[in-house]
Amino acid sequence: MATGQSSRPVQLPTVGRTTLLAFGALGGFAWAAGLRGFMSQVAGNEAGVHWVGTFAWVLLPGTLTGILLAWAESIRRTGGRPHWRWLALSPLLFAAVLTPDPVGILESGIGGGAIGVPLYGMLGGYAISGRGPLWGRLITGLVALSAVPIWAFTVESFAPHLAIDTPAGLWVALYYYAFMALLMLACAIPHRPVERYDDQAGLEQR
Repeated sequence: MATGQSSRPVQLPTVGRTTLLAFGALGGFAWAAGLRGFMSQVAGNEAGVHWVGTFAWVLLPGTLTGILLAWAESIRRTGGRPHWRWLALSPLLFAAVLTPDPVGILESGIGGGAIGVPLYGMLGGYAISGRGPLWGRLITGLVALSAVPIWAFTVESFAPHLAIDTPAGLWVALYYYAFMALLMLACAIPHRPVERYDDQAGLEQR
């Protein structure tokens, strides 16, 4: 056995920033495309697919949100940057749909979803991130979880064909819950501890 050699921690290869951003773009696009399918189920016979409504107000914000959250993960893995945690607000890009006609969009119900979905995602992300005071995470977690009973008790008021006690209604409810859970997991990234690598101490999280 060789002597006189000190063991040093070995830094494992990490995923490059470009790869992370590509994964983020793909994940964000896939999530937004699935969300568009969910919206069609809720609209039922009135569902329609339009260039602006689908590509500009759903797919584009979803893709950009995925890229920004992936960028946050890249920054988190490389020691952090000043103000990088503001990337937690990335999901609010969906609220861009309010820009052309805020009043009309809100009255149609689309605007409410464009604000509500990101807010639920951000609250849930903060709650599960493990960062911040426990009482704050408990409160935000309870608010985020309220999406479950709110959907179950109100869905028949705007989508009677999706009553929770029907196969289609239960499927769409689970669809909604799963997509919200995925968004919350992604939104936790900007709140997670920063990773720093030290030659002596190895990997540290702060």
